[in-house]
Amino acid sequence: MENINLKDNKLTTVDDAAYYIPNFITEDQESYIMEKVNSAPKPKWCQLKNRRVQNWGGMPHIKGLIPETIPDWLKGFMDQVDGLHVFPSTNKPNHVLINEYLSGQGIMPHLDGSLFFPTISTITCGSHTVLNFYMPLKDEAVVSNEKVYSVLLERRSLLVLQGKMYTEYMHGIEEISNDIIDDNISNITYCGSNYQKGISLTRNKRISLTIRNVPKVFKLNLNSIIKK
Repeated sequence: MENINLKDNKLTTVDDAAYYIPNFITEDQESYIMEKVNSAPKPKWCQLKNRRVQNWGGMPHIKGLIPETIPDWLKGFMDQVDGLHVFPSTNKPNHVLINEYLSGQGIMPHLDGSLFFPTISTITCGSHTVLNFYMPLKDEAVVSNEKVYSVLLERRSLLVLQGKMYTEYMHGIEEISNDIIDDNISNITYCGSNYQKGISLTRNKRISLTIRNVPKVFKLNLNSIIKK
């Protein structure tokens, strides 16, 4: 897509700040992403309790990121996001977390934490999902069940979270197979399709690319360590 102004896509229905761009990538790009993700070497996959993930750019750690070379196909989508000036020039995206969610899988409400620069951008492929936001709690060990916002993430869309939406509100995905479209969807008027209220959307396998920046990076490169 060309000539996208991020500010024109800011959600006014949630706290500061979230941006939603429907059809950020094309159908061909979506198919290309899913093909590349599905053909990744088995060692790149990490099986978690509720989903599978791939880390590209290195493995984030509290002490910093030991970087690795990101493949060109993935770098192209990072550049596409960076072209919106989502990240400052001093904190260019350098890490991608790829999540695979099957129908009925989700993730508990959580904060991504201070390890990352306080901006997160996510491209959704293969299936929609609904990302819920929960009241912030003083005790992060306690999971809030007070849902504040719900954002529909359509196929091929881009979501950008900054400010309080990143640092304060927990976000999570319920472990369900269908989502009801109603007034609780905060971005319904921003979506790329018109949805009739009350309809049920069935989830399929979803691949998400979470593109972000890890500020602290070691000078060592993981690729050079492996070669040695």
